[in-house]
Amino acid sequence: MAEALIKTPLGYARIEGNENGLASIRVLESNENESNLIPDVLEDAVYQLKEYFAGERKTFNLILRPEGTDFQKKVWLALSNIPYGKTISYWELSKNLGNTKAIRAVAAANGKNPLWIVVPCHRVIGSDGSLTGYAGGLHRKKWLLDHENPYKQQKLF
Repeated sequence: MAEALIKTPLGYARIEGNENGLASIRVLESNENESNLIPDVLEDAVYQLKEYFAGERKTFNLILRPEGTDFQKKVWLALSNIPYGKTISYWELSKNLGNTKAIRAVAAANGKNPLWIVVPCHRVIGSDGSLTGYAGGLHRKKWLLDHENPYKQQKLF
């Protein structure tokens, strides 16, 4: 499994994958040294993530191979269908998956998403519009949603 570390506006991210696709992208809580050499199999992922953070990319075109249960993979696929700049509630996500009673299981699978940013679990919010549950920290979730918001707040001064 190849690995690369890149610096993002939200901290360092570890990217892992091989010729079969990306296995994980995780934000780290510690400062690391950015990779000097990016493995060939991860170059496209690094490039696309940098474009995303620069505001130049809204969708990703990468081969994904996350490890998880069939149910988790079904949830992660549903997350991938949430458009850039949009949010849905955990209840709506459960409804889209055909079972509103599975809301806790859907939320748990959402929290185990191994592909930070690319599978946009940050776009799932509470039914009341609150920023609930985010493995990377609510400050990162808020930053990501603000970054994707098409109606940026104008600065007065």
